[in-house]
Amino acid sequence: MSKQDIAKIVKLEPGKRCGKPCIRGMRITVDNLWEYLASGMNDREILDNFPYFTQQDILAYLSFS
Repeated sequence: MSKQDIAKIVKLEPGKRCGKPCIRGMRITVDNLWEYLASGMNDREILDNFPYFTQQDILAYLSFS
């Protein structure tokens, strides 16, 4: 995944979530995804439980991190 692709998905907005990197402008931060993975969820479980995420979101998040 290229830096341009990641930049389209992971956004830094100063007025949103204290400037933390968010996924596609939503209020879901990269930290939130870390928490889901740390709790034992895998990619499939995240996608099943959060239908607004895409596989590309997760790949961008992993590349960003």
